[in-house]
Amino acid sequence: MKIRPLHDRVVVRRKEEEATTASGIVLPGSAKEKPNQGEVIAIGSGRVLDSGDVRPLDVKVGDVVVFGKYAGSDTIEVDGEELVILSESDIKAIVE
Repeated sequence: MKIRPLHDRVVVRRKEEEATTASGIVLPGSAKEKPNQGEVIAIGSGRVLDSGDVRPLDVKVGDVVVFGKYAGSDTIEVDGEELVILSESDIKAIVE
């Protein structure tokens, strides 16, 4: 199944959750935090401005992005994979 977000929305695949801490402690599944990084899977056409013009998004498919800890409350499951739908304004940075 393909998914195409609308306007300034972005679909992101979260990175894998960390299984151990920096000091080597293994975390059980319930103690893991959801990662705030992911890969952009699909993007919308852009933000519609008040003038009616469409401003293209700054991110592109394949970019690794950082988003807010509590951003991405809109999660969906596509082909057994959990994806997050974000607004472009929820994205804080692109990892290069």
